[in-house]
Amino acid sequence: MKLICFVMIFIVTIILSGCSGSRQKEAKSRESEKWRAVHLLGYDTDDELRELGLLIPEFKKIGLNTIVLEVDYNFEFQSHPELRAGENPITQNAARAFAEVCRNNDIRLITEFQCVGHQSWAKETFPLLTVYPQFDLTPGAFPENEGLYCREWDVTNPEVYTIVFELLDEIIDAFQVDAFHVGMDEVFLLGSDKSPATKGKDPGKLFAKAINDIYDHLVKKRNVEMLMWGDRLFDGTNYQFGEWESSLNGTATAVDLIPRDIIICPWHYEKMEDYPSIPIFIEKGFRVLPASWRKVEAAEALIRFSYALNSPKMLGHLFTMWSQRDILNWPPIVKCMPLLK
Repeated sequence: MKLICFVMIFIVTIILSGCSGSRQKEAKSRESEKWRAVHLLGYDTDDELRELGLLIPEFKKIGLNTIVLEVDYNFEFQSHPELRAGENPITQNAARAFAEVCRNNDIRLITEFQCVGHQSWAKETFPLLTVYPQFDLTPGAFPENEGLYCREWDVTNPEVYTIVFELLDEIIDAFQVDAFHVGMDEVFLLGSDKSPATKGKDPGKLFAKAINDIYDHLVKKRNVEMLMWGDRLFDGTNYQFGEWESSLNGTATAVDLIPRDIIICPWHYEKMEDYPSIPIFIEKGFRVLPASWRKVEAAEALIRFSYALNSPKMLGHLFTMWSQRDILNWPPIVKCMPLLK
């Protein structure tokens, strides 16, 4: 009997050792391979997600190896069903099935939920601030969102995160991801006179608090990698990148107040001679995933510049599409993919 038990334990140990070795080998392979990523938006129902799943084998053929799928409120949340967007949001079963398709084709899936900013678009305010208007950073201001880019949530209110973290957890578990993109681009209202909670306060410290609060949950508690856009962390006062691709509103000082293992995604959509945000982030110790959009020449310039840095912290490239659906024929992907292989 003892001999049988010993043999069983030995066999189980060998199996677990093999699985662990396989995972370690996979992790090392992923670390050494440059990311060829695409950001996707607008796949908000089970049917749309299944249609996207049919394209995944083609993604692999053309060389894409990473998907950043923006989910936001388009999920059938169980913890807070009142925050579901649309009549037929993504279900857990559809999320699991899509994740399996990605795994079977060696494509890493990363989910995204827009945090802090982008809580509205045009006249539509998204579920969190519609259901819980007390979480609005600028309560009562900008009726019908007139004179406003996007609404933002109050980064000083801990009740916001009690709810939001439950949403993030559901997305992580449903899609079975090991990395999460938190958005956080184009945040303009921290410290605003329209914000009772932050009026007169340092936007950099406020932004850093938001980043660190989210980091503590995602990285420390859930053990997933955290990605975020880089525009609010890049000080644009000495560069000609404007108020969108760089920060002119005081948030950039947050870059020295946040953990260095966050992956920064600086997005630059115009052709420039150089892109100083990338070496700046790398010199500060961050890993960087630069992002382009629709202009082929701009994407080529960004790729050539970032790859010429020859830094292990320069992870690869992220193609953004912003609701465009013809992924396989997206000109920057078609024209620039050879530069990434």
